[in-house]
Amino acid sequence: MSKIKNVAVQMDHVSSIKIGGDSTFAMSLEAQARGYRLFHYTPDQLSMRDGVVQAIAEPMILRDVEGDHFELGPQEKIDLSSMDVVLLRQDPPFDMSYITSTHLLERVHPKTLVVNDPAWVRNSPEKIFVTEFPDLMPKTLISRDPATINAFRAEVGDMILKPLYGNGGAGVFHVKPDDRNMSSLLEMFAQMYREPFIAQEYLSDVRAGDKRIILIDGEPAGAINRVPAEHDSRSNMHVGGRAEHSELTSREKEICARIGPSLKARGFILVGIDIIGDKMTEINVTSPTGLREIRNFGGPDVAALFWDAVESKRAQS
Repeated sequence: MSKIKNVAVQMDHVSSIKIGGDSTFAMSLEAQARGYRLFHYTPDQLSMRDGVVQAIAEPMILRDVEGDHFELGPQEKIDLSSMDVVLLRQDPPFDMSYITSTHLLERVHPKTLVVNDPAWVRNSPEKIFVTEFPDLMPKTLISRDPATINAFRAEVGDMILKPLYGNGGAGVFHVKPDDRNMSSLLEMFAQMYREPFIAQEYLSDVRAGDKRIILIDGEPAGAINRVPAEHDSRSNMHVGGRAEHSELTSREKEICARIGPSLKARGFILVGIDIIGDKMTEINVTSPTGLREIRNFGGPDVAALFWDAVESKRAQS
């Protein structure tokens, strides 16, 4: 297999990202450093004509300079089968638009290596995929039936209620046993979402942090701990969570060893898992973050490890 030359990045527009904590930027910057030519396009610029998957893309040059981090060339229509690699990196929501893009990208994979594998991304929503390992999780219910959810609440007491396909901490509620807003909350969720909701036992260990572990080709590569703000139960950094250095515990290594074979079997090169205390809550295969934070706290250069794995995968195909 020839060396990687051309890499297309399907992402939210590069002008909108905050480079200090953006993993797509870190991965793209490392690709540029290796001499790959980058092409930038947003999901709405993806199309298929007579079986040919195309994108209206722009050549992209990156700089690690806040406020002056990118330069885009003139738009051109590219056949994605002419690319060596496509990075599927737009942020959720994981909706029909997202799912449709995976169907289109599946047409060029694996001749063009799409990372992560679009068929398995489609079949592995982060809050559902993780349920393949129920013994590693807190008590969890997926349902939209109020009676079923209230019975679960009576059993676990403190719980988290959140949308099944949400992201970034949006719509996540900590519901205490004496909270009188539960009925209204369920009514609101029913109006907003057609899908079931996810109810999960509240883990008080979250006050000490929600750990994000990055796995490359099924092996742990680095971790960052995300500590929620005093006024919030969510640890997501863009809602006030604070990042701090972290090493893997023996329990976390055990969890990684358990899920690693399943990740490799699905061809997932880049995965992020979330662990609170000794319980895993999510397996993120869509657009996992944390690469820059891991590096900033003295951890490994996960972006470099990622491209090492991609180059190896290309060489094997």
